[in-house]
Amino acid sequence: MASFGPKLESRPYCLVYRPEIVNHCPGCTHTNWLVGRMVAECAFCGTVLPLRDSPLITTGQKRSMPRLAAA
Repeated sequence: MASFGPKLESRPYCLVYRPEIVNHCPGCTHTNWLVGRMVAECAFCGTVLPLRDSPLITTGQKRSMPRLAAA
């Protein structure tokens, strides 16, 4: 089956909040987060990261973020 998604090697590094692991803030390295439906906000410095599983809404279309295959 052909894959029409972007190749992992060609994608830039993407910062997202992953609920199954401990997430360190890229701004202050703390691990306390306020998690909402679309984003997670660092409780210390206010850095905002999108949730890995949150839908992206652009131009009226609803899309899911691609999930990375487990190694």
